[in-house]
Amino acid sequence: MIPLILDLTGRHVVIFGGGAVGARKAAYFCREARVTVVSRSFLPSLAGSGAACVEADIGAMDDRAILDLLEGAFLAVAATPDAALNNRVGRLAREAGVHFNNAHGETGDVLIPSVLRGERYLLAVSTAGTSPAIPRFLREHLEETFPHLDAMIGVEGRLREDLKKSVPTQEERSRILRAVLRDPDAWAWLAGGEEEAYRKIRERYISGNISLC
Repeated sequence: MIPLILDLTGRHVVIFGGGAVGARKAAYFCREARVTVVSRSFLPSLAGSGAACVEADIGAMDDRAILDLLEGAFLAVAATPDAALNNRVGRLAREAGVHFNNAHGETGDVLIPSVLRGERYLLAVSTAGTSPAIPRFLREHLEETFPHLDAMIGVEGRLREDLKKSVPTQEERSRILRAVLRDPDAWAWLAGGEEEAYRKIRERYISGNISLC
């Protein structure tokens, strides 16, 4: 497998199972995609998720009925507690040419990672189900270690544009930007706000013209 970041705006995601796992998957995809959840019952949280809920006994449905639900879908998610039923949904998804994620059973061709999302960044981590605790640990570690990551991205973007006007070589510009990221003062200044941090960083690395060795 290779990691990709996809724009699912307007895409259809069908989730089989309306329990805790299905509700969590729906919340994940409803941010962008059009989501349908198929189940005999639904958690109350699904009511406000934006997902369409189709009441049906998946185990009693024949293959044709499931394929009808998959028509036009980009991704199917099997989120029932029944591994055999999930695997059946996966088989039918493959027949229909629909990408498939399996919460319990045979691995599909799509893994759903643990996500750390800011206004200016998106990080995704997965261990392919081997150790679900690791992605959560890394996500929490990054949140605690870099609480001002969004602001630093903004500062780096502005500084990069400034450097294009004052530093002639790409190699030197890259060296300065890396130096800022390794500068503990720069990260500490961000606690006082992005604008103030930008002013101090710019003074040190452009106006001050300090040595970066």
